[in-house]
Amino acid sequence: MQTQVHYPRLDTVLMIEDAIKKAGEYRSRTQLGRHLPRQVMGRTLNLVLDYLESSGKILVDKDGKIVWVFADNPKLKKLLKESVRVR
Repeated sequence: MQTQVHYPRLDTVLMIEDAIKKAGEYRSRTQLGRHLPRQVMGRTLNLVLDYLESSGKILVDKDGKIVWVFADNPKLKKLLKESVRVR
């Protein structure tokens, strides 16, 4: 028996990404799943989280805490722009 992999649609990936980005962090995958605007299957959620982690947008620590780490914060961009370059 072969297992068929179903990949999430783009709108599902963007919905999960946006939820994490707005919240900044979630204590667990379960908490994230409860706060999504629509229900997402567990396998799909795990697949999207694996993608976001491998692309450097989130970190998942050993306790399962999910944290948004992608450097798209306007304050960070301003700080980097105004910083002094050390040679």
